[in-house]
Amino acid sequence: MKKVLLFSLFLLCGLFLSQLLPSVFESSYSNFELVFKNLMFVCLAFIMINVGREFELDKSRWKSYAQDYFIAMATAAVPWLLIAFYYIYILPANDLSWDKNLLVSRFAAPTSAGILFTMLAAAGLKKEWIYQKTQVLAIFDDLDTILLMIPLQILMIGFKWQLFIIVLVVCLLLIFGWKKLSRLELPQSWKAILLYAVCLVAMCESIYILTKSLMGREGAIHIEVLLPAFVLGMVMKTVHKTGKTEENVASFISYLFMFLVGLSTPLFIGIDTATSGFQMPGWGTIAFHVFMVTLLSNLGKMFPLFFYRDRNILERLALSIGMFTRGEVGAGIIVIALSYQLGGIAVIVSILSLVLNLILTGFFVVAVKKISQHVYGVKE
Repeated sequence: MKKVLLFSLFLLCGLFLSQLLPSVFESSYSNFELVFKNLMFVCLAFIMINVGREFELDKSRWKSYAQDYFIAMATAAVPWLLIAFYYIYILPANDLSWDKNLLVSRFAAPTSAGILFTMLAAAGLKKEWIYQKTQVLAIFDDLDTILLMIPLQILMIGFKWQLFIIVLVVCLLLIFGWKKLSRLELPQSWKAILLYAVCLVAMCESIYILTKSLMGREGAIHIEVLLPAFVLGMVMKTVHKTGKTEENVASFISYLFMFLVGLSTPLFIGIDTATSGFQMPGWGTIAFHVFMVTLLSNLGKMFPLFFYRDRNILERLALSIGMFTRGEVGAGIIVIALSYQLGGIAVIVSILSLVLNLILTGFFVVAVKKISQHVYGVKE
């Protein structure tokens, strides 16, 4: 629970400073911004490599995963589409186009179940169906979130020949990831993974800068670091290092990432509405929409309740509540949206909704734990 609360605290601290620092640094703020945004993408790559390392599947049973992937895909899609509809048709003062709203609302899709797994394992439920199924669905809906960023990216930049290169890279990465799944013996200390993250960000940025210099901003090829980092984690023959140093570094990078996500928030307090064209609603109105978006995102995550009919309904309920948990991957989607210079009320509501969901994660985990213990007869 401490880690979840720290996620929220660091995100809020970054959000607070994002409204102060532009006036403090003034003309030099752009240089400061460049540094912390690159650092943020390094942190994101580090996190996604570790997410990929958890992607462990029995390739001989790939057909049995088809239903799980469909359910995970729908569990990611339903809250995304509900919130996209809410942003487009209900959220006031939202001037983003429908395609940009689709990108911003995607933050609600991925589940971050690491904390949930830890709590269920500690409760003696690691061998039970609820633990194993949540693990599979959480990984699959993270994968689906990453893959769907490709068509969303196409919507953002339009149909250009550069997109064929991006699609080709994505296909090659997926083929490589599947063929080499958990087969490459690579160093997996925190220093090694951090080095991989730096190299991946440097590679993606170099491609963008090079193509931008040759073909201009409109012709630049921008490959997001999410998928390359995830695939790199996939192909590693996972060595689970549980030393204190490894855990502390991974936690620190996650905290730093959440702080930098908040710090990347566009200025929305004290701006000149006459010149910016952005009309900030009152904080009571914002609080209402944050609550509604959080409610819709979690209702959408209840999709697994209608499947796995051979299981007890309480098991399915616990599984669905387990999918409520959010974390770094959802924040990573907000980062991608911010990299396209998106701002306004939809981005603010998305960030605050993520904070609220993080604060509520403790209640979600306790509920899953209590229901699971009741179903399986496990005593605390």
